[in-house]
Amino acid sequence: MQSGSVQPADEEEEQTRDQGTAAAGLVELGMPPVRRLKIEDFEIGRPLGKGKFGNVYLARLKESHFLVALKVIFKSQIEKEGLEHQLRREIEIQAHLQHPNILRLYNYFHDARRVYLILEYAPRGELYKELQKSNTLDEQHTATIMEELADALTYCHEKKVIHRDIKPENLLLGFRGEVKIADFGWSVHTPSLRRKTMCGTLDYLPPEMIERRTYNETVDLWCIGVLCYELLVGNPPFESHSHNETYRRILKVDIRFPPSIPLGARDLISKLLRYQPLERLPLSQILEHPWVRAHSQRVLPPSVQMNS
Repeated sequence: MQSGSVQPADEEEEQTRDQGTAAAGLVELGMPPVRRLKIEDFEIGRPLGKGKFGNVYLARLKESHFLVALKVIFKSQIEKEGLEHQLRREIEIQAHLQHPNILRLYNYFHDARRVYLILEYAPRGELYKELQKSNTLDEQHTATIMEELADALTYCHEKKVIHRDIKPENLLLGFRGEVKIADFGWSVHTPSLRRKTMCGTLDYLPPEMIERRTYNETVDLWCIGVLCYELLVGNPPFESHSHNETYRRILKVDIRFPPSIPLGARDLISKLLRYQPLERLPLSQILEHPWVRAHSQRVLPPSVQMNS
């Protein structure tokens, strides 16, 4: 896969939103709401991952023994790249999302040099690493992920949030192997659900982003179509020897199915990877797609099962 994310072509003015502070009402850590958290409140364990702007560690609150993933971001790096606004937006959006297939952001705090995000710990790690180990996933696992993502993105879109960067690196696996959308760095809350910023990852860019057209939440439908193909085949459908060739293949929707792809999955992917955004299969129909229904083995956490 061609690595790296495509930076915004032109950073547009974000619409102002009154969502309150990101920490509001998030008292799930056994800590009194009035006291500000600090790094000394945690026992820091092994590293879980490294990023461009900092690292993620397994951590435990000393007072409650609650296990979390602590994302440590260096302010100097964020300021150097001019990404303070993007980080603030990521925190605001993720803190307000509560869904079994979305990684929770419980709280955050900062000191002179760093910002700390207190995240849900996903014990089975990155989907990307699992895909690297096995190269491909089977029909059951892929169909399950498709159902989980369709449900999670339905929730996001109802809240006027477009993710814009669904890919294996941004998906974690929970205790039961359930998928968790983990990175909201490129997500956006937009009441009109219409945007123009070019962002995301090259292999997953939809045609309307490449052509700088106004787009909406249907960009996420394209991304999960690309993801479904990559999980079953081992590489993204438009991967090429050069960026320009990848762009050309995306714009032509030049998709080639190997014989190994089951017919049901091929049907689903073909209905998601459509040049015209309005022709893409809606999330509600992904949930009802015969191939997804036949193979998905989604297991919801008990609290969700009891509430359903």
